[in-house]
Amino acid sequence: MPLRSLLLALLITFVWGVNFVVIKWSVADASPLLVAALRFAVAAFPAVLFVPRPQVPARILWGYGLAVGVVQFGLLYLAVQLGMSAGVASLLMQTQAFFTALLAARFLGEPITPPQLLGMTLAFGGMGLIGASAGGDVTGLGLGLTLVAALGWAISNLLVRASGGANVFALVIWSSLIAPLPLTLLAGLTAGWEAVAHTLSSSGPAFWAAVLFMGLGNTVLGFGIWSLLIQRHGAARVAPLSLLVPVFGMLASAAVYREGFPALKALGAALVFGGLVLHVLGGRLRTRAAVRGAR
Repeated sequence: MPLRSLLLALLITFVWGVNFVVIKWSVADASPLLVAALRFAVAAFPAVLFVPRPQVPARILWGYGLAVGVVQFGLLYLAVQLGMSAGVASLLMQTQAFFTALLAARFLGEPITPPQLLGMTLAFGGMGLIGASAGGDVTGLGLGLTLVAALGWAISNLLVRASGGANVFALVIWSSLIAPLPLTLLAGLTAGWEAVAHTLSSSGPAFWAAVLFMGLGNTVLGFGIWSLLIQRHGAARVAPLSLLVPVFGMLASAAVYREGFPALKALGAALVFGGLVLHVLGGRLRTRAAVRGAR
């Protein structure tokens, strides 16, 4: 990959990692569901005026919008407000890769390879250790909600496959129209409409800057550049770089929130990350080893 493209990919993974810290800050004094709704509203407008509607059935568009907007990010924002640390959340959200493989095996008949199975085993063992260390900046409820959010991400991945090669960037932009209404309704029902009105009318420039960062920087710019890089260089070269997202997320959380990693939590995080690396790259390493052996 050319150096310019590599630097762009690193920039996007950095933005996606730092985004978890921005989420934690933005939901401190506001309904997390409302913040998620605002994020998607900003991502949708004015981008939908310039991006053609993706050529997918309405059920795919609505399913993707609900899976990503309500399940993935709605529950993620709620988990972070309820005590999930930004760093651990950035790592556990990557378990979507495991859920995607399991769902694909169940519904699409795709086999799970030995490296994937070993990676899942390591990662789920690591999550058990993180759960055992729950308390303080990692709560059991936050952990559970984050994993369900990752499952929502996995469901959206299968919907992308069912879209038949549609433009993913266009799908992200147009599906962002779907999430704001149900998220806002849920925010009003859970936090109260007075709290919703107070956030909308009394939040300062820093809050709205965070919303713009999440909607424009993280979603529109991030997915736009990422999709372009995959088109130019292929998913096989670009996608593994997403493993850097939790690295940047944990570093940013440690720098901003002084997130600590005691032995049990650190070991759990290392097992999860090791499992992710094995899941994503294990098949390629195995293939290369077989080719070298044949020589």
